[in-house]
Amino acid sequence: MSKLAVVLFNLGGPDKPESVRGFLFNLFNDPAIIAAPAPVRWLLAQYISRRRAPVAQEIYANLGGGSPLLANTLVQARALEQALGGSARAFIAMRYWHPFSDETVAEVKAFAPEHVILLPLYPQFSTTTSGSSIEDWKRAAAKAGLRAPTSSLCCYPRDPGFLGEVAERLRVVLAEANAGAKPRVLFSAHGLPKKIVAGGDPYQWQVEQSAQGVVETLGQPDLDWRLCYQSRVGPLEWIGPSVEEEITRAGAERVPLIVVPIAFVSEHSETLVELDIEYAALAKRKGVPSYRRVPTVDDGARYIGGLAALVRGAVDAAGGLSSGEGPRICPRSCTRCPQGA
Repeated sequence: MSKLAVVLFNLGGPDKPESVRGFLFNLFNDPAIIAAPAPVRWLLAQYISRRRAPVAQEIYANLGGGSPLLANTLVQARALEQALGGSARAFIAMRYWHPFSDETVAEVKAFAPEHVILLPLYPQFSTTTSGSSIEDWKRAAAKAGLRAPTSSLCCYPRDPGFLGEVAERLRVVLAEANAGAKPRVLFSAHGLPKKIVAGGDPYQWQVEQSAQGVVETLGQPDLDWRLCYQSRVGPLEWIGPSVEEEITRAGAERVPLIVVPIAFVSEHSETLVELDIEYAALAKRKGVPSYRRVPTVDDGARYIGGLAALVRGAVDAAGGLSSGEGPRICPRSCTRCPQGA
């Protein structure tokens, strides 16, 4: 394998309480998140970040004051390097907090790779996540004069390594729950406003593919499972059903729950706080008999092995954009699929 740079993209997170407002401002000042003229978006980002910072700081206080996302992504990066072997090196570019794309581009340029692979740590593509990160990287690379041949992996919602890792971790928790009543499995993904999906964003369709793929990989045809969405903010109508709705339903039906993160690949505030603390407390209030949560895939061998295979495939493809499955996988209704028509 040639001298290879693999750039791992993720959201990023504040590293200390003082960083929370800046992180939120960067998030809401992204045109992929708020589609408004730049001056209006800047004002909105200032207002929202100022208003939400105290609440977010309380959330991160549960995690020692900052997000563990960067540290967890570093573990994944080292595991991927080991799986790839040779002269491959993994770099990290976060979208809304350090290290930003501009910082990482400088590191990659100094490394002088023969090939660059852009690998979002979002299995399912959205214009608001992978799309935003890839576009920001292109800007930073052009500014820095990084001219190494570059390939991008837009998504891998049905990758066998990813599905296998989720399924195996779910299998362990299901076995722990076998002594009681039959549990219901809730696959939970970060939500999106309905208008983004209606505009052709493929995220919801790809999340559905991932959940169905895990169920098929698990091989338990009688599994009671549902897909739902978390982390709603603001007044817009979001895709559903929400995790809160499904927890309330399970409480009314006296059904035990197992929650599976299906769009997050490492532990951070939305798993460690929202799922483990806030939703666990809601489940208790609503009368859910038991509430368990499956760990994220992290640096699991199946998941990292799957990423390594995707990277090798992207190198062999010699440029362009790939889903890991060759041609476009999204239906025609997903007009914002990055692979075009």
